[in-house]
Amino acid sequence: MPRRPFRFSVQASHLESPEQLRPLARKAEDLGVSVLTVADHLCDEELSPMAALMAAADATTTLRIGTLVLSNDYRHPAVLAKEAATIDRLTDGRLEFGLGAGWMTADYDAAGITLDRPSVRIERLDEALTIIRGLWNDGPVDFDGDHYRITGLEGRPKPAQQPHPPIVIGGGGRKMMELAGRHADIVHLNPRLNAGVIDARAGATATEASTLEKIDWVRSTAGARFDSLEFGVRIHLAVVTDERDEIYDLMAGGFGLTSDEAKRSPHALCGSVSQIIDDLVERRDTLGLSAIGLSASSLDEMTPVIAALAGT
Repeated sequence: MPRRPFRFSVQASHLESPEQLRPLARKAEDLGVSVLTVADHLCDEELSPMAALMAAADATTTLRIGTLVLSNDYRHPAVLAKEAATIDRLTDGRLEFGLGAGWMTADYDAAGITLDRPSVRIERLDEALTIIRGLWNDGPVDFDGDHYRITGLEGRPKPAQQPHPPIVIGGGGRKMMELAGRHADIVHLNPRLNAGVIDARAGATATEASTLEKIDWVRSTAGARFDSLEFGVRIHLAVVTDERDEIYDLMAGGFGLTSDEAKRSPHALCGSVSQIIDDLVERRDTLGLSAIGLSASSLDEMTPVIAALAGT
């Protein structure tokens, strides 16, 4: 796996108000963050992703914008292809397009959307990605699948980035990782969230060993594309502290891990700035992780880490 430069992203989640988005975007750009991302949920305070991304892009000049990730079940792929291509054109090619199968049970329940079993949602996502990529290419698209039907539709406008904006797929299960191997340009390696919530049940799939297994699943379907893929991870715990061992012990106890498993989990960063830098470099060397996703709430603490590693 080639050694890629570090890129940092910040997820614009849990903002106190929508008006904080633009200042966050400008701050992220000034600090050397590569991408500002927005999630896609219906039953919490998250911003609507498409409108939020345009606002962040308009407030900045070089910051890339991305969805991490859209839920395929909330939009028809023909509509989504047009919206994403429009954003890519209006931002001069700054979009990173993340699309997932959907997972948060509360969203589906509150909105009255049927939550099909994972295999069906992943099959539907596979079809949607095929349609979207087709609509971003030249010529009309005909598609007759189990979930969607497209007849002679020409996608317009075409995206600025060619052949298309980078496609981001995240997941923790085998079928999603195999799908990523076929479609993704950027793969986010996540814990498995089969329960539809983030809780202790995800712990066993947040380990280094589990992450290596996910990479193997991606490799199995990526073929010759594998070395061109960028691998990333979302950091759910990012703390600069002198109590590294104590915090990792607490994490281990809460997620059913050993202390060593907690320390080596790619989803946590804890310790001094130099320890965190060393951990990230080691994870890039052993796991190929170069796209590091941070929460907006951890941006200040991670500023010296970003300054030391971004682009290196």
